[in-house]
Amino acid sequence: MKLKTYSTIAILFFALVLLPMSCKDVSTKEVLVAQAPTNIDPTAGTWTYVFLTPANITAIAPALPTAVTSAAYLAELAKIKDLQSKLTNAQRQAIQYWSVGGVLRWNQIFRELVARYNLPPAPNADGSYPAPDSENPFQDPAFPFSNPPYAARAYSYVTVAQYDALKAAWNYKYLPAYNRSAPYKVDAGIQPLMPQTDLPAYPSEDAVMSGAAADMLKALFPAAVEEITRKAGEQRNAALWAGKATDSDIAAGLALGKAVAALFVTRAGGDGMKAAIGTKPQWDALKANATNRGDIAWLSQDLPPRPPMLPFFSGVKCWSMTPQNVIDVRPAAPPLANSSEMAAEIAEVKYYADNIDRDRIAIVHKWADGVGTYTPPGHWNDIAEEYIRDANFSEVRAARAFALINMALHDAAVSCWDTKYFYFNARAVQLDPSIKTTTGLPNFPSYVSGHATFSASAATVLGYLFPAHAADFTTMSNEASMSRLYSAIHYRKDCVTGTDLGTKVAGYTVNFANTDGAGN
Repeated sequence: MKLKTYSTIAILFFALVLLPMSCKDVSTKEVLVAQAPTNIDPTAGTWTYVFLTPANITAIAPALPTAVTSAAYLAELAKIKDLQSKLTNAQRQAIQYWSVGGVLRWNQIFRELVARYNLPPAPNADGSYPAPDSENPFQDPAFPFSNPPYAARAYSYVTVAQYDALKAAWNYKYLPAYNRSAPYKVDAGIQPLMPQTDLPAYPSEDAVMSGAAADMLKALFPAAVEEITRKAGEQRNAALWAGKATDSDIAAGLALGKAVAALFVTRAGGDGMKAAIGTKPQWDALKANATNRGDIAWLSQDLPPRPPMLPFFSGVKCWSMTPQNVIDVRPAAPPLANSSEMAAEIAEVKYYADNIDRDRIAIVHKWADGVGTYTPPGHWNDIAEEYIRDANFSEVRAARAFALINMALHDAAVSCWDTKYFYFNARAVQLDPSIKTTTGLPNFPSYVSGHATFSASAATVLGYLFPAHAADFTTMSNEASMSRLYSAIHYRKDCVTGTDLGTKVAGYTVNFANTDGAGN
């Protein structure tokens, strides 16, 4: 069996999806049911913001709404009644699609985008590799290559922007000057075609979500602008057709969501991501650091050798951690390549490579999340969706759950990549070429396991959010971690230490959540 390198994972992935034991088909959406939330969280406007400041909130204040007795507003109500009398099947389907919750729908849309763009560039004829260009996203290779660290960062920006935007919306909804009821509550002639609540309509939360999520996604996936714009417009139209919001409710919400997204786009432009790739002299310095420590430096096993994946992602700004925090949680060094401890680690990897069985290969494929998938962070968003759905959260509380999970996943990516490239140690297949992996070999150093770090961070936050299921999340996390040893691409030390690192990283996010005013 030939060693599978990262450049051949795409072939492996399409082969695996034909097997019963394959990883989850990312095109499959969980069943979502339209229902009114258990609690509309009227105080959410007072919860602590992740990024926005009081000055930001004041600066993006919507214009005051007109009175429900004004001629302009009465005309808006008449328009809704006219539209409802002429609804097409396609429009009714759009209402049904979005009535299950905009936060949940946008997360599904987002995961599909990540999977579609999670494709590493192919080599040039001279053996070099082109880099995706954000200024020309439609060229080959397409921008972005949504690998795990890029995906973790993207998931966090969209979910945190949406969360802060919805808190701002709730803030204004409940101010006396803005508090205006939904159209179906003002005019009995308007049919409520989405679940009814007592949530004020101005500004429209659906429009806020569409503005914040769509503008962030356009910045992160510029080649998908047309598709994203269409989805956002459909959400706003669905709220109008359903009698949930008038044109002015929607206009105010859209402006608010876009204003919040603009602040987050500015943050993203200066968060260190532009320097994450680095240069060849910098890569050589990382290799020299490992050699000077007495270790064998990691080498790409791709043919031709591929540049390391985002070796300076460690410099990207975190959400809940400072740069010093990242250093503080950095694990101690792994065993040196020529040590007896490493020999034992390699021997165990070799054992699993040579003795793979049906149960372990099923676990490997379940958690592979390689090329063409929504990545390990997306896998945990997928897991979270089912619990958030079943909890019947309000939109703002659902947004909080996704934001907290993805803040931890983003910070886990920064901390994991910091460790990987600080030590720059070789994988088992480099030290013992007789080892054959059973899934794609990632193009970055071994210690610590990204899967283990991501999984432990997400499981810890999910355990905080849904304490009755905490043990289940820990079991999932441990299985995801061990899948990398079973597949012979990580040492046990990578998995165990990565789990410990992810748990520590998530602690910073949980500390934030414990004092944000939202309760648990």
